[in-house]
Amino acid sequence: MLRSFGLWLRSWHDSHRMLQGKIKCIFTVLFIALPFTWFLKASYNSTIAPLVTPGQDIGARGILTLRNFLPSGNKVIINHVHVRPRPWSDSLPTIYVITPTYYRMVQKAELTRMSNTLLNVVNLHWIVVEDSDRSGQRNVGLKWLRDTFSVNDSRPGVVYFGDDDNTYSLELFDEMRYTKKVSVWPVAFVGAMRFESPKVNASGKVYGWNAKYAPDRPFAIDMAGFAVNLQFILSKPDVYFRLHGIPSGHQETRFLEDLVTLSDLEPKAENCTKVLVWHTRAAAPPLYKGYGNPYIET
Repeated sequence: MLRSFGLWLRSWHDSHRMLQGKIKCIFTVLFIALPFTWFLKASYNSTIAPLVTPGQDIGARGILTLRNFLPSGNKVIINHVHVRPRPWSDSLPTIYVITPTYYRMVQKAELTRMSNTLLNVVNLHWIVVEDSDRSGQRNVGLKWLRDTFSVNDSRPGVVYFGDDDNTYSLELFDEMRYTKKVSVWPVAFVGAMRFESPKVNASGKVYGWNAKYAPDRPFAIDMAGFAVNLQFILSKPDVYFRLHGIPSGHQETRFLEDLVTLSDLEPKAENCTKVLVWHTRAAAPPLYKGYGNPYIET
Protein backbone atom coordinates (compact mmCIF):
# COMPACT_ATOMS: atom_id res chain seq x y z
CA MET A 1 0.00 0.00 0.00
CA LEU A 2 2.81 2.41 0.81
CA ARG A 3 4.34 1.67 -2.55
CA SER A 4 1.04 2.38 -4.33
CA PHE A 5 0.63 5.60 -2.34
CA GLY A 6 4.16 6.63 -3.28
CA LEU A 7 3.51 6.00 -6.96
CA TRP A 8 0.28 7.99 -6.75
CA LEU A 9 2.02 10.86 -4.96
CA ARG A 10 4.77 10.91 -7.54
CA SER A 11 2.23 10.88 -10.38
CA TRP A 12 0.26 13.72 -8.73
CA HIS A 13 3.45 15.71 -8.26
CA ASP A 14 4.39 15.30 -11.93
CA SER A 15 0.90 16.29 -13.04
CA HIS A 16 1.00 19.33 -10.75
CA ARG A 17 4.33 20.42 -12.21
CA MET A 18 2.96 20.03 -15.75
CA LEU A 19 -0.12 22.06 -14.82
CA GLN A 20 2.04 24.77 -13.31
CA GLY A 21 4.11 24.85 -16.50
CA LYS A 22 1.02 25.19 -18.68
CA ILE A 23 -0.37 27.96 -16.47
CA LYS A 24 2.96 29.75 -16.62
CA CYS A 25 3.02 29.50 -20.41
CA ILE A 26 -0.55 30.79 -20.66
CA PHE A 27 0.23 33.81 -18.47
CA THR A 28 3.43 34.46 -20.39
CA VAL A 29 1.52 34.48 -23.68
CA LEU A 30 -1.19 36.71 -22.24
CA PHE A 31 1.29 39.23 -20.84
CA ILE A 32 3.04 39.43 -24.21
CA ALA A 33 0.13 39.11 -26.62
CA LEU A 34 -2.43 41.35 -24.92
CA PRO A 35 -0.28 44.50 -24.76
CA PHE A 36 0.89 43.90 -28.33
CA THR A 37 -2.70 43.42 -29.53
CA TRP A 38 -3.76 46.58 -27.69
CA PHE A 39 -0.85 48.46 -29.26
CA LEU A 40 -1.81 47.34 -32.76
CA LYS A 41 -5.43 48.27 -32.20
CA ALA A 42 -4.51 51.68 -30.80
CA SER A 43 -2.10 52.31 -33.66
CA TYR A 44 -4.69 51.36 -36.24
CA ASN A 45 -7.41 53.49 -34.65
CA SER A 46 -5.17 56.51 -34.26
CA THR A 47 -3.20 56.51 -37.50
CA ILE A 48 -4.81 54.36 -40.15
CA ALA A 49 -8.53 54.10 -39.56
CA PRO A 50 -9.20 57.87 -39.57
CA LEU A 51 -7.40 58.12 -42.89
CA VAL A 52 -9.49 55.56 -44.73
CA THR A 53 -13.01 56.69 -43.90
CA PRO A 54 -15.25 55.43 -46.73
CA GLY A 55 -16.05 58.13 -49.25
CA GLN A 56 -13.55 60.61 -47.83
CA ASP A 57 -11.15 62.30 -50.24
CA ILE A 58 -7.85 61.88 -48.47
CA GLY A 59 -5.49 62.85 -51.25
CA ALA A 60 -4.78 66.19 -49.62
CA ARG A 61 -3.77 64.43 -46.38
CA GLY A 62 -0.78 62.72 -47.84
CA ILE A 63 -2.30 59.47 -48.99
CA LEU A 64 -1.56 58.35 -52.52
CA THR A 65 -4.96 58.61 -54.20
CA LEU A 66 -5.85 57.19 -57.58
CA ARG A 67 -8.66 58.97 -59.38
CA ASN A 68 -9.99 56.75 -62.10
CA PHE A 69 -12.05 58.70 -64.62
CA LEU A 70 -14.24 56.45 -66.73
CA PRO A 71 -14.19 57.05 -70.49
CA SER A 72 -17.64 58.62 -70.44
CA GLY A 73 -16.30 61.38 -68.22
CA ASN A 74 -19.49 61.30 -66.17
CA LYS A 75 -18.32 59.18 -63.28
CA VAL A 76 -15.30 59.30 -61.02
CA ILE A 77 -14.14 56.32 -59.00
CA ILE A 78 -11.71 57.16 -56.20
CA ASN A 79 -9.52 54.29 -55.12
CA HIS A 80 -7.08 54.73 -52.25
CA VAL A 81 -4.27 52.54 -53.46
CA HIS A 82 -2.02 53.06 -50.44
CA VAL A 83 -2.83 53.93 -46.85
CA ARG A 84 0.63 54.61 -45.46
CA PRO A 85 0.70 58.34 -44.62
CA ARG A 86 3.46 60.13 -46.44
CA PRO A 87 5.20 63.29 -45.18
CA TRP A 88 2.96 66.31 -45.67
CA SER A 89 3.74 69.97 -45.18
CA ASP A 90 1.29 72.85 -45.34
CA SER A 91 4.14 75.14 -46.37
CA LEU A 92 5.01 73.29 -49.60
CA PRO A 93 3.14 73.57 -52.94
CA THR A 94 1.25 70.45 -53.98
CA ILE A 95 2.29 68.62 -57.13
CA TYR A 96 -0.66 67.32 -59.18
CA VAL A 97 0.53 64.52 -61.47
CA ILE A 98 -1.90 63.68 -64.29
CA THR A 99 -1.26 60.23 -65.76
CA PRO A 100 -3.22 58.82 -68.72
CA THR A 101 -3.09 55.01 -68.87
CA TYR A 102 -4.52 52.21 -71.00
CA TYR A 103 -4.85 48.46 -70.78
CA ARG A 104 -1.82 46.45 -71.94
CA MET A 105 0.23 43.51 -70.68
CA VAL A 106 2.69 45.70 -68.74
CA GLN A 107 0.18 48.27 -67.46
CA LYS A 108 0.08 47.03 -63.86
CA ALA A 109 3.87 46.75 -63.73
CA GLU A 110 4.33 50.29 -65.07
CA LEU A 111 1.79 51.78 -62.65
CA THR A 112 3.28 49.84 -59.72
CA ARG A 113 6.76 51.15 -60.46
CA MET A 114 5.47 54.69 -60.80
CA SER A 115 3.39 54.54 -57.62
CA ASN A 116 6.41 53.33 -55.64
CA THR A 117 8.27 56.43 -56.84
CA LEU A 118 5.44 58.85 -56.11
CA LEU A 119 4.99 57.49 -52.58
CA ASN A 120 8.34 59.07 -51.74
CA VAL A 121 7.35 62.56 -52.90
CA VAL A 122 6.04 65.04 -50.34
CA ASN A 123 2.74 66.81 -51.09
CA LEU A 124 1.80 64.93 -54.24
CA HIS A 125 -1.68 64.17 -55.59
CA TRP A 126 -1.88 61.56 -58.36
CA ILE A 127 -4.68 61.77 -60.92
CA VAL A 128 -4.88 58.65 -63.12
CA VAL A 129 -7.08 58.94 -66.22
CA GLU A 130 -8.38 55.95 -68.15
CA ASP A 131 -7.41 56.22 -71.81
CA SER A 132 -10.27 57.13 -74.14
CA ASP A 133 -10.57 59.07 -77.39
CA ARG A 134 -13.90 60.46 -76.22
CA SER A 135 -12.78 61.82 -72.83
CA GLY A 136 -9.48 63.46 -73.92
CA GLN A 137 -7.31 61.79 -71.25
CA ARG A 138 -5.18 64.66 -69.86
CA ASN A 139 -8.00 67.12 -70.51
CA VAL A 140 -10.16 65.21 -68.02
CA GLY A 141 -7.50 65.73 -65.37
CA LEU A 142 -7.36 69.44 -66.20
CA LYS A 143 -11.14 69.66 -65.97
CA TRP A 144 -11.06 68.09 -62.50
CA LEU A 145 -8.50 70.64 -61.35
CA ARG A 146 -10.57 73.52 -62.72
CA ASP A 147 -13.73 72.16 -61.14
CA THR A 148 -11.97 71.66 -57.79
CA PHE A 149 -9.93 74.85 -57.46
CA SER A 150 -10.64 78.46 -58.34
CA VAL A 151 -8.17 80.86 -59.88
CA ASN A 152 -8.30 82.88 -56.64
CA ASP A 153 -7.44 79.85 -54.53
CA SER A 154 -4.42 80.67 -52.40
CA ARG A 155 -3.27 77.04 -52.32
CA PRO A 156 0.02 76.86 -54.29
CA GLY A 157 0.54 73.98 -56.67
CA VAL A 158 2.05 72.72 -59.90
CA VAL A 159 0.64 70.45 -62.62
CA TYR A 160 2.76 67.74 -64.25
CA PHE A 161 1.76 65.36 -67.05
CA GLY A 162 3.62 62.22 -65.98
CA ASP A 163 3.11 59.20 -68.22
CA ASP A 164 3.25 55.72 -66.68
CA ASP A 165 6.02 54.50 -69.01
CA ASN A 166 8.66 56.92 -67.71
CA THR A 167 11.26 56.63 -64.95
CA TYR A 168 11.46 59.60 -62.58
CA SER A 169 14.22 60.84 -60.31
CA LEU A 170 12.89 62.13 -56.99
CA GLU A 171 14.98 65.23 -57.59
CA LEU A 172 12.75 66.12 -60.53
CA PHE A 173 9.79 66.83 -58.24
CA ASP A 174 11.88 69.15 -56.09
CA GLU A 175 12.91 70.99 -59.25
CA MET A 176 9.36 71.58 -60.49
CA ARG A 177 7.67 72.39 -57.18
CA TYR A 178 8.17 76.17 -57.29
CA THR A 179 7.31 76.71 -60.97
CA LYS A 180 6.05 80.25 -61.56
CA LYS A 181 4.59 79.71 -65.04
CA VAL A 182 6.14 76.83 -67.01
CA SER A 183 9.37 75.06 -66.07
CA VAL A 184 11.34 72.85 -68.48
CA TRP A 185 14.17 70.24 -68.41
CA PRO A 186 15.71 67.47 -70.56
CA VAL A 187 14.04 64.10 -71.22
CA ALA A 188 16.13 61.04 -72.11
CA PHE A 189 15.45 58.37 -74.75
CA VAL A 190 12.95 60.32 -76.86
CA GLY A 191 12.93 61.44 -80.50
CA ALA A 192 15.67 58.91 -81.43
CA MET A 193 18.13 60.81 -79.21
CA ARG A 194 19.92 60.06 -75.96
CA PHE A 195 18.01 63.05 -74.67
CA GLU A 196 16.09 66.05 -75.94
CA SER A 197 16.74 69.32 -74.18
CA PRO A 198 15.97 73.04 -74.23
CA LYS A 199 18.87 75.26 -75.27
CA VAL A 200 19.75 77.73 -72.52
CA ASN A 201 21.96 80.81 -73.00
CA ALA A 202 24.40 82.40 -70.57
CA SER A 203 21.61 84.52 -69.12
CA GLY A 204 19.64 81.43 -68.15
CA LYS A 205 16.99 81.87 -70.83
CA VAL A 206 15.67 79.22 -73.18
CA TYR A 207 16.33 80.19 -76.81
CA GLY A 208 15.82 76.93 -78.73
CA TRP A 209 15.74 73.13 -78.67
CA ASN A 210 18.07 70.18 -79.07
CA ALA A 211 15.73 67.87 -80.97
CA LYS A 212 15.89 65.76 -84.12
CA TYR A 213 12.17 65.16 -84.55
CA ALA A 214 10.38 68.22 -85.95
CA PRO A 215 13.02 70.62 -84.56
CA ASP A 216 11.17 73.64 -85.96
CA ARG A 217 8.32 73.23 -83.50
CA PRO A 218 8.01 76.38 -81.33
CA PHE A 219 8.21 74.08 -78.29
CA ALA A 220 10.07 70.95 -79.36
CA ILE A 221 9.59 69.22 -76.05
CA ASP A 222 8.30 65.90 -74.72
CA MET A 223 5.27 65.68 -72.42
CA ALA A 224 7.55 64.68 -69.54
CA GLY A 225 9.73 67.76 -70.01
CA PHE A 226 7.62 70.54 -68.48
CA ALA A 227 5.36 71.50 -65.57
CA VAL A 228 2.81 74.30 -65.23
CA ASN A 229 1.95 76.41 -62.20
CA LEU A 230 -1.55 75.50 -60.94
CA GLN A 231 -2.85 79.07 -60.59
CA PHE A 232 -1.43 79.92 -64.01
CA ILE A 233 -3.27 77.07 -65.73
CA LEU A 234 -6.44 77.95 -63.83
CA SER A 235 -6.16 81.50 -65.17
CA LYS A 236 -6.28 80.06 -68.72
CA PRO A 237 -9.60 78.18 -68.63
CA ASP A 238 -9.76 77.72 -72.40
CA VAL A 239 -6.37 76.02 -72.74
CA TYR A 240 -6.67 72.27 -73.33
CA PHE A 241 -4.83 69.64 -75.31
CA ARG A 242 -6.10 69.55 -78.87
CA LEU A 243 -7.22 66.05 -79.82
CA HIS A 244 -7.94 66.22 -83.55
CA GLY A 245 -6.08 67.50 -86.55
CA ILE A 246 -2.77 67.60 -84.65
CA PRO A 247 0.28 65.78 -86.09
CA SER A 248 1.97 63.19 -83.89
CA GLY A 249 4.32 64.81 -81.38
CA HIS A 250 2.69 68.24 -81.66
CA GLN A 251 0.27 68.14 -78.73
CA GLU A 252 2.88 69.58 -76.37
CA THR A 253 3.85 72.48 -78.59
CA ARG A 254 0.26 73.49 -79.36
CA PHE A 255 -0.60 73.34 -75.65
CA LEU A 256 2.37 75.48 -74.63
CA GLU A 257 1.82 77.96 -77.48
CA ASP A 258 -1.54 78.77 -75.89
CA LEU A 259 0.12 79.37 -72.51
CA VAL A 260 3.50 81.07 -72.83
CA THR A 261 6.23 82.42 -75.06
CA LEU A 262 9.78 81.09 -75.19
CA SER A 263 11.03 83.84 -72.86
CA ASP A 264 8.57 82.74 -70.15
CA LEU A 265 10.12 79.30 -69.75
CA GLU A 266 12.03 78.51 -66.54
CA PRO A 267 14.94 76.11 -67.16
CA LYS A 268 15.47 73.61 -64.32
CA ALA A 269 17.91 70.74 -63.69
CA GLU A 270 20.96 73.01 -63.57
CA ASN A 271 20.01 75.02 -66.65
CA CYS A 272 18.89 71.86 -68.45
CA THR A 273 22.26 70.11 -68.12
CA LYS A 274 20.98 67.18 -66.01
CA VAL A 275 18.67 64.34 -66.98
CA LEU A 276 16.08 63.57 -64.30
CA VAL A 277 13.43 61.72 -66.33
CA TRP A 278 13.78 58.85 -68.82
CA HIS A 279 11.29 57.50 -71.34
CA THR A 280 11.84 53.85 -70.45
CA ARG A 281 8.67 52.21 -71.71
CA ALA A 282 8.53 48.51 -70.90
CA ALA A 283 8.47 46.17 -73.90
CA ALA A 284 5.70 43.60 -74.05
CA PRO A 285 7.25 40.32 -72.83
CA PRO A 286 7.44 37.31 -75.17
CA LEU A 287 4.97 34.76 -73.83
CA TYR A 288 4.30 31.07 -74.48
CA LYS A 289 0.60 30.59 -75.11
CA GLY A 290 -1.19 28.08 -72.94
CA TYR A 291 1.23 28.22 -70.00
CA GLY A 292 0.26 29.41 -66.54
CA ASN A 293 -3.03 30.32 -64.96
CA PRO A 294 -4.84 32.85 -67.18
CA TYR A 295 -6.86 34.13 -64.20
CA ILE A 296 -3.84 35.41 -62.27
CA GLU A 297 -3.48 39.14 -62.78
CA THR A 298 -0.08 40.32 -63.94
